Amino acid sequence: MITTLLVANRGEIACRIFRTCRELGISTVAVYSDADADALHVRQADTAVRLPGAAPADTYLRGDLVVAAALAAGADAVHPGYGFLSENAGFAAAVLDAGLVWVGPPVGAIEQMASKTRAKELMAAAGVPLLAPVDPATATAADLPLLLKAAAGGGGRGMRIVRELGSLEGELTAASAEAAAAFGDGEVFAEPYVERGRHIEVQIMADSHGAVWVLGTRDCSLQRRHQKVIEEAPAPGLDDALRTRLHEAAATAARTVGYLGAGTVEFLVSAGGHPYFLEMNTRLQVEHPVTEAVYGLDLVALQLRTAEGEPLPPGGPPQPRGHAVEARLYAEDPARDWQPQTGALLALDVPREPGLRLDTGYTAGDTVGVHYDPMLAKVIAHAPTRTEAVRHLARALERARVHGPATNREFLVRSLRHPDFAAARLDTGFYDRHLDTLTRPRGDLGLAALAAALADGAARRTRGAGPGPARFGAWRNLPSQPQTKRYRSEPDGAAAEAAYRTTRTGPVPAGGAAGVRVIAARPGRVTLETGGVTRHYTVTTHQDRVYVDTATGSFTLTALPRFTDPAERTGPGSLLAPMPGTVVRLADGLAPGSAVEAGQPLIWLEAMKMEHRILAPASGTLTALHTAPGHQVVVGALLAVVTAPAAPEENV
Repeated sequence: MITTLLVANRGEIACRIFRTCRELGISTVAVYSDADADALHVRQADTAVRLPGAAPADTYLRGDLVVAAALAAGADAVHPGYGFLSENAGFAAAVLDAGLVWVGPPVGAIEQMASKTRAKELMAAAGVPLLAPVDPATATAADLPLLLKAAAGGGGRGMRIVRELGSLEGELTAASAEAAAAFGDGEVFAEPYVERGRHIEVQIMADSHGAVWVLGTRDCSLQRRHQKVIEEAPAPGLDDALRTRLHEAAATAARTVGYLGAGTVEFLVSAGGHPYFLEMNTRLQVEHPVTEAVYGLDLVALQLRTAEGEPLPPGGPPQPRGHAVEARLYAEDPARDWQPQTGALLALDVPREPGLRLDTGYTAGDTVGVHYDPMLAKVIAHAPTRTEAVRHLARALERARVHGPATNREFLVRSLRHPDFAAARLDTGFYDRHLDTLTRPRGDLGLAALAAALADGAARRTRGAGPGPARFGAWRNLPSQPQTKRYRSEPDGAAAEAAYRTTRTGPVPAGGAAGVRVIAARPGRVTLETGGVTRHYTVTTHQDRVYVDTATGSFTLTALPRFTDPAERTGPGSLLAPMPGTVVRLADGLAPGSAVEAGQPLIWLEAMKMEHRILAPASGTLTALHTAPGHQVVVGALLAVVTAPAAPEENV
């Protein structure tokens, strides 16, 4: 019997496992890096053990330290969560060798599925349909496009699409480096890339008594940089024959390796409806809540019970009910190549309503750092139909208050409401086609800026004035210059200006907002009427940042000074670090004096376990280089300068 469980992970998944442990009466142990010393999963655990350092390679990927932590804390079992060491057979063996219970599949099953190349060989022998691998050394133009994948891990890390033979060698190098950094194994393989394929997976659960449950399908086709963004269960639009074939193939995969516990078999389904085995994840998936919602199960509880040797309940799995959709809320900017964002999380308030679930590793006041994945939370909606679940999730995200680093919240709302998503026209190229539409700045920025200016004016007038309505200064019989405030919208950088005049009856908008009527203006709450429609704005200020929340979305504004500080100006051609991180490599031969082309990748920066390319802003000459591989840089750091050639003088 498990009495004390150590979770060899962090953040959201550790908190989620702890929740089930509390319900089952199991004590909990957290491990934490120095960067996570005050993280939510540490605060929620009964006890915690420090792993010195901050980088994953020094902390959460050190299996010897994790096992030692479990023994020191008196744990009798280890749950790996997902990511990090969750699919590491050596770690699972070390846990068992230490006399601890491993909450996961047998070591042999992990070994057989850990390498995707070996897993494909096994599945081919078992009759599971799959794509034939391609040897990169002998690949020809006829093999394109190719998909490069890390053999030892998932989550999109170490994955690249290659459409030109000339870029194959460079992409192999990049994929291998990223895989080695994320999983400690740089092996990469290639297979045909299926255009407009759907990413469909099947959840399985098996016990040590021979039972294998198939718990339906999930569609995970909406992905950015090969990482899932929105998932749902069951996968919509599959005919009965295809669904049956997927279920049978997943069960065959589980039985082939003698599986135990929770696992997921992933498939790529072509536009013509042909399924191909991708991989088997021998762990819990990030998107497991949608299956839990549809089947009314706690997969973590089942993992713990099967690890204790209990059989699955007799009679097979429960019947599925309704539809569930999950959205991953990331601290990132989708419009700027998904750049991860960092900083203090000032508010994270998602509506708590029937049918909604929030899984998170953060609370207000926590800091989003640079060392780990930028996912803040998962928001899940469950309803009788797909339409209702999608509508409920979009509305909940729209009304959420998320203050601090820029997030993909608005992007998620637009994705859920896109006509193609609503009609279940799904494939892995969804964001390639629709990214521009989904990241356009919102059109009602002017009203948000006006609300921010009015709230600021009310706050300044009432400081020290005691209780009572806000006053906007003395009314004068002569016309006065309007009060003007300038803002920059974050993260898109759009400019907005708001102006109002003070009259006998209160503030009146001026300039471009002259057709708007102010119903009420208080320090944190403004009500405006335009075109006969009344809207309420909640305004929260943190230093120079202003967060304007409405019933139909939110705006983040930076209040600008009346005059630009010359010290803030950046010279043309400057390459600035878009985020804090580590410089991992430079373009071959890059040095001052090198000729560069506009859009050419010059510097590779690693942040939050992913590589980000810094591109040349224009064609010209690299006249300064201020960094090198291994350098730690802060956001805004000057990395290099590209000088464009001088324009030729015209003869007069």
